[in-house]
Amino acid sequence: MKKTLLLAFIGCLSAAGYAQTTTPVTPKDTTHLWTIHGQNTLLINQSSFSNWAAGGQNSLAANIVLDYDFDYKKDKWSWDNKVIFGYGLSKQNGLGWRKNDDRAILNSLLGYQAAKYWLYTFYANFQTQFSNGYTYDDANHRTLISAPFAPAYLTFGPGFAYKRSDNFRINFSPAAIRLTFVQNDSLSNIGSYGVTPGNKSLLEFGASLDAYYKFNLAQNITFENILKLYSNYLDKPQNVYMDYAGNIFMKVNKLVTVNLGVELISDPEAKIPVLSNGVTEYHSLLQVKEIFGVGLTYKF
Repeated sequence: MKKTLLLAFIGCLSAAGYAQTTTPVTPKDTTHLWTIHGQNTLLINQSSFSNWAAGGQNSLAANIVLDYDFDYKKDKWSWDNKVIFGYGLSKQNGLGWRKNDDRAILNSLLGYQAAKYWLYTFYANFQTQFSNGYTYDDANHRTLISAPFAPAYLTFGPGFAYKRSDNFRINFSPAAIRLTFVQNDSLSNIGSYGVTPGNKSLLEFGASLDAYYKFNLAQNITFENILKLYSNYLDKPQNVYMDYAGNIFMKVNKLVTVNLGVELISDPEAKIPVLSNGVTEYHSLLQVKEIFGVGLTYKF
């Protein structure tokens, strides 16, 4: 009986091995040129206090982020496109609704493979916002500092890139054109974002660096890093524009996520109004934005 079972077991292994060696290999699908994926996220952050001895202020915040990738690949050509739309509002007692996120970003990178991880590239980046932005001196006084297409940035130029994977790439353009648009009359009249007062656009020529790195901190925890640098050859090249965004995504289950995001912007041309001794002064300051919330994320 034991010999019969042993022979049967050996026969099954032989049959399995024969089947594996003779199964035809499925040919690679070379007609699938586009890869499309993305995620839609709704974040909610709420705090409420009642007879709380330590004090506190009721608040509510809601953010929506649409993040899509459209990637093309054929032979040595690749074309990576990313679209990000984000908008958020927060409310505190006595302050009403104020926005805490507002962005529209389109990024495109056309590449031709020169070596295993190196590409000749041409890239373009456009970003602006959907609604007016203000600084608040108190609950009743606010100052307009931005608006739709005020500013809007368009940067493009040839270059080369090191692309290890879709999660790690660095693109450098030594000859990049950057256009700044300020389409709001009141902002253009005071020369916001570097434009000559009364003008609605600014042309710059310089060097641009764009980097992206995404990795897993732990199981179900992802850390995304996005860095943009620009130096204008024509005027004070040492004053480098910097935009860094770091996002941590913690997956609870298929739909629920906990998101933490921080963005740092150093823009020598963006002057922030500051009230000092009753006088409004404009200074270039480090801009910091932080968003934290629990939300629903749908990926495809």
